Amino acid sequence: MGGVTHLIVFLSMFSAITLMSEAQYLLAVTKDEPSRQYYTTVYIGSAAMTSPVNLLIDLGTNLTWLNCRKIKSLSTLGLVTCKSSTCKSIPGNGCDRNTCLYRQPRPLGKNTVVTTGRVVQDNATIFTTEGGQPVHIAPSRRFTFSCAVDKYLQGMAPPIAGVLALSPGEFPFWRQMTSAFNVIPKFSLCLPSSRYGYFFMGTPSLGGKKTVPMTSTTLKIDSGKYLISVRSIYVDGVPLTLDPSLLEGGAQLSTVVPFTVLQTDIYNALAQGRLRIEIGMFEFPVSTAPFHYCFEQGASGRNMDVSVMEIGLPGNGKEVKWRFHCKNTVERVLETLICLAFVDGGKKPNESMVIGTHQLQDYLVEFDLSTTQMALCDPLILHNTNCST
Repeated sequence: MGGVTHLIVFLSMFSAITLMSEAQYLLAVTKDEPSRQYYTTVYIGSAAMTSPVNLLIDLGTNLTWLNCRKIKSLSTLGLVTCKSSTCKSIPGNGCDRNTCLYRQPRPLGKNTVVTTGRVVQDNATIFTTEGGQPVHIAPSRRFTFSCAVDKYLQGMAPPIAGVLALSPGEFPFWRQMTSAFNVIPKFSLCLPSSRYGYFFMGTPSLGGKKTVPMTSTTLKIDSGKYLISVRSIYVDGVPLTLDPSLLEGGAQLSTVVPFTVLQTDIYNALAQGRLRIEIGMFEFPVSTAPFHYCFEQGASGRNMDVSVMEIGLPGNGKEVKWRFHCKNTVERVLETLICLAFVDGGKKPNESMVIGTHQLQDYLVEFDLSTTQMALCDPLILHNTNCST
């Protein structure tokens, strides 16, 4: 009951924020500060014995996997058979006699080794609100996932026991739940800069005393990734001079990369763009890794309210801009030292731009798979609110 009580407290705080939904299926998002990893809690098992399991939020994983030893009653697990339509529909499936297997990808680190786990089903309980009213427990639904062993959790923060799949594939968590509850196939994230944010599925509406504007752009799906087209990058309204081919692949969205990773030429252009604006910014030694460019707050006389970065996106026949607030573009690494919060990804990365969680913090980002659109709000800080409760 401790987990349920925690979520009720979270929702009571959430109801004071202006971001509300007429009807949504809601899960709290927790930021693990030391690791900068974001996770949510799913309640798995029968009504008589429900187990809270903390799962890393990952936009790139197709099927949720977790350490099934965290489930109190393994007797409720049902094995998925190899010949079932469910097994045949899972990307990366395999067989062990008549048991369905799934090759679990490692979302963190450079180790690409994967392990194989058994695909199982159990009940999953989530929560719903209506117009900001107190939490309701939604009826449990059958949920398909796979089991992993302890050692495969290496690199994850201690509270985390697996990965919540949010990819655009056939069996991510959001698709299973929206199908089970017969709601529109979309989900939204509001990643907090501290403490708790939220993740909900269904149709949102922005209500309350203030209306937070939303901007829409086309969502590209490629090889199980969410991508957005990027036409240009601006610093304080001035476009960066870039080879157009660098932006052709678009930008990938990630909830496991902590800071946006840029191809070297894009990174250098951004750094130089800020050098023209931020008097006193200079290249720092490796001790500030993964950051290279920083400035001393005392020496420059500046605070965190520094220049604005925007990326130009296609939208409704014209270019729209995603504005990154100053807090999303810099990171304080020491009391008087502030660094450009982007990472040099090298000359030939797989993606020229991967937008990480530091840049996604305190934005409501909606993934609408019914229209293949992504919608995002203005920086919430400009509306005297944020994703943190």
